[in-house]
Amino acid sequence: MLFGAFFYPFSSDTTYMDTFKDNARWAFLKAFTEKNCDRFSFIKEFLERVAIPFSVLHIDDKKHFYIQFNKASYTPMFNIKTVIAHYDRDENSPGANDNSASVFQLIDWARQLSTSIDLHNVRIILTDGEELGSAKEQGAYGIASVFNRLGIKNDSVYVLDGCGRGEVLVVSSTGKNAPGNSQFRKKFSSLYEESIALARAVAPESWITVPVPYSDNAGFIAAGIPAIALTVLPKDEATAYMRTLQKERKFEKEVLAQRADKTKLPKTWNLMHSEGDTIESLTDESFELVASFLDALAKHKSIA
Repeated sequence: MLFGAFFYPFSSDTTYMDTFKDNARWAFLKAFTEKNCDRFSFIKEFLERVAIPFSVLHIDDKKHFYIQFNKASYTPMFNIKTVIAHYDRDENSPGANDNSASVFQLIDWARQLSTSIDLHNVRIILTDGEELGSAKEQGAYGIASVFNRLGIKNDSVYVLDGCGRGEVLVVSSTGKNAPGNSQFRKKFSSLYEESIALARAVAPESWITVPVPYSDNAGFIAAGIPAIALTVLPKDEATAYMRTLQKERKFEKEVLAQRADKTKLPKTWNLMHSEGDTIESLTDESFELVASFLDALAKHKSIA
């Protein structure tokens, strides 16, 4: 079974999970989205259980998981691909799509990469503090600041957020007009085009690029490091959102400023930070789509 290595005990008082008792993905997500789940301890124990190498980064009172593989997985010839998902959640929400699904997707990917003999140049960071507010308050901003201090300038940074619902892969265009020097704009443009090429190769008929509200990419961009956010939407929601963007000139600015009329936003986004962001709202197609993208990303190489 694809997710056979991922089994985690879950509460015995649930009836919903009986349907998925043999499906480790759903068992993971059910336990991880329970109200009383200590999400840091959950991830730590889980990574230890499945023998995925990691360390905990303590930055600005936040705790991030840093997953890096054996030295044979890396070469300085190509850019490092740093892939990020936040593991914190809104206190009033189960946080299934925001952002438990992406956490699972990256952990499952890490399990595969940890046994791979291929050169992939991937490192994974599960971040804390995305839900805090402004870009410079985010845990990702602290990580990006450390990158700057260490002179890490050439990483290709990808952020997964809201990747558990739908069948259309969304490459966020957010950041294209962010303030920055010519070098920043050149690097962002290159990373953006690479992301589109990967999305097109993985899902030729099921990808779009549109502005998406900021996630951890905001923290990196605020620190002067290009980062591309990826998410997933149901086809009908993606189509309606694109039509609204085309019809209303001010809509994009309203979306990015978080002032948009919620009735015009995808239902998937309105479920976030609410009690409706449950595992029942997730779809199998999204996990298959993201797994394909991550597989292609692991194989992709760009000259450093």
